[in-house]
Amino acid sequence: MPSAESDLLLQMFQAAVDAAAPKLCLPPHLPLPPRGRTVVVGAGKAAAAMAQAVEAHWPADRPLSGLVVTRYHHGVGTLKRIDVVEAGHPVPDEAGLQAVTRMLMLLQGLAVDDMVLCLMSGGASALLALPAPGLTLADKQAVARALLRSGARIDEINCVRKHLSAVKGGRLAQSARPAKLVTLMISDVPGDAPCVIGSGPTIPDTSTLSEAREVLARYRIEPPPAVAVWLQNPAAETPKPGDPAFASNAATIIATPQKSLEAAAEVARGKGITPLILGDAIEGESAEVARVMAGIARQCALHGQPARPPCVLISGGETTVTVRGNGRGGRNAEFLLALGLALDGYPDIHAIACDTDGIDGTEDNAGALLAPDSLDRALARGIDARAQLADNDGYGFFSALDDLVVTGPTRTNVNDFRAILITHLQADRT
Repeated sequence: MPSAESDLLLQMFQAAVDAAAPKLCLPPHLPLPPRGRTVVVGAGKAAAAMAQAVEAHWPADRPLSGLVVTRYHHGVGTLKRIDVVEAGHPVPDEAGLQAVTRMLMLLQGLAVDDMVLCLMSGGASALLALPAPGLTLADKQAVARALLRSGARIDEINCVRKHLSAVKGGRLAQSARPAKLVTLMISDVPGDAPCVIGSGPTIPDTSTLSEAREVLARYRIEPPPAVAVWLQNPAAETPKPGDPAFASNAATIIATPQKSLEAAAEVARGKGITPLILGDAIEGESAEVARVMAGIARQCALHGQPARPPCVLISGGETTVTVRGNGRGGRNAEFLLALGLALDGYPDIHAIACDTDGIDGTEDNAGALLAPDSLDRALARGIDARAQLADNDGYGFFSALDDLVVTGPTRTNVNDFRAILITHLQADRT
């Protein structure tokens, strides 16, 4: 039976997701219709819901058409004016390649009185799967798989992606000329840098070709021969600030991790619990971040610092997992399992860690819940928590305890949500 603590943590997570719902956060930022046509393009886990919000608020008498691509099972049904295509994520597939090819066809023949409305959200980097000249989809898939297993940060992964793409890293903006270009973005990246969100297909790129090569070298990734050759070609460099392609470009971030953390904090505050937001852009290995968070939680429980219980430590960002085992993981399940081991049954500390898109890595859960008795319940079932962590099998651990959080696709994405609830000061227990 769910505890009061887990119910509160789930309410906070839901508030974080709701704060980034496209139907709420997109309409206030819609541009005025142009004199000519409006063509909608876009990609990401929120792309279908964003397109749906555009249709719902666009004047019926103004031209509107387009195509967006989203992850499989993240659609919203058939829209009347904008096509929605589902494709592979986090490894790109043929459906994504075909969708981008269609997008580029829609952008042909536009005039200065027309407008391109680009809808971007997390996941777009994989979904916009059109390889650079001389590269194949198989080349991009091989690099994507290697990067995802390497423990590289999202900005590092996207740096490489941009330089292997025909549309990312600002290149889509070149195809939209001479129409006005308006980009609306839901941020899923630490720091909310527009050029990193979805690998910035309409944004000037500040990363460089040499940096892309350095990322592969840093993580000891041997790229396919065609990729290695392309990354030595000056033509692989992306368009930079000042390029004419961005002269009529306007870009707005409509939802951020910070806004979602603040929404969750309000839920806690309403229950008389002090929220402490530790950061919206926390990165690092999931297990290492967990050990740091465990130390802060114990300090609260023992000494009332940096907050006196009842309090909740809230954080966002995107941790990473260097995969060494064969288990069913997910960075949020990995974080929670490592947190549980670091706390070792410490009383009165509960936690949740979930991805706001509803999918933790490639699994079917958003994340999981941790309680003070999680390790004991696992041991009673013959489950070795340390072995599970070594095998990157956080999913298997929490599934056995029936403590997975399963929401299905939320059709938005402002990255990970973590909350650690400390209910009592230990001195008050004596």
